[in-house]
Amino acid sequence: MALPPLHAFRVFESVARLGNVGAAAAELHVTPGAVSQQIRALQVALGIELFQKRGRQLALTQSGTQLQRSVATAMEAIQTGVRQVAAQRHNEDIKRSLTISIPQVYGTAWLATRLFKFMDENPNVQLNVVTSSYFQAVDWRKADIAVIYGVPPWPGFWWHLLHGIRMTPVCSPQLLRGPNAIRSPADLAYHRLLHEDDGSQWRRWQAEAGIAYGGESDVYFDSFGIVLQAARDGFGVALSDEVVSARDLDEGRLVQPLQLGVAALHNYYCLCPETKRGSVEIDYFIDWLIGESATR
Repeated sequence: MALPPLHAFRVFESVARLGNVGAAAAELHVTPGAVSQQIRALQVALGIELFQKRGRQLALTQSGTQLQRSVATAMEAIQTGVRQVAAQRHNEDIKRSLTISIPQVYGTAWLATRLFKFMDENPNVQLNVVTSSYFQAVDWRKADIAVIYGVPPWPGFWWHLLHGIRMTPVCSPQLLRGPNAIRSPADLAYHRLLHEDDGSQWRRWQAEAGIAYGGESDVYFDSFGIVLQAARDGFGVALSDEVVSARDLDEGRLVQPLQLGVAALHNYYCLCPETKRGSVEIDYFIDWLIGESATR
């Protein structure tokens, strides 16, 4: 049979990975209707159903899962080839400089080790790293590219979703012991809830859990790093995502006492001014960053 258009497979891969047409549309910078049309066309061309609805999310069918493995492998091979060609170009060029703005906690937990890997593989690229979490705080007089925690659109900027995240309660293992041990959502009433916002994210989580908003006392910080450290030290329960807290969870400094996760109010995006999109070094770094994000 004739191979469907390759763009349809790119759309399929995005929907399969994110589990949501709207999120895929935002990542691909097209409308949800265009994404749905591409998926329908691909299913008609192949003569199979690739997705089935599961609540608000789309789940892969058995055939969809099989195709997703092949498409993901092919996409990774293409990305690897592009990186190799681009790296060869960079190795032949004079040393170039890029300034990257990243959220401090995200940078420490997920991106820092990857940046060192990038520098090892690209000795002719000088990386300068500054920190800021939100779009409004980025100094675009200095930054060429930013990773931010937020919600598009940002007029005048190109952006791409890196991590669509879900927020789950995390705390010190010591809060799993004693008379007020956390075993169910209702047990949160005996513990401080730690916030980096106005409480909106916790209210969303508690609504999903079916419990009333409450807690021994609420503590608000303007730094997510402080929130996580307070949780590690046993001073309360925080909401965190699987990207930022992966190392703490793996090494036992934090635990997830309750497995319910809810979609975050914000997600992690990379972005750059539209006027800079098309620069060889900026496009190369963005492609590398997107490839890394696919590996979590």
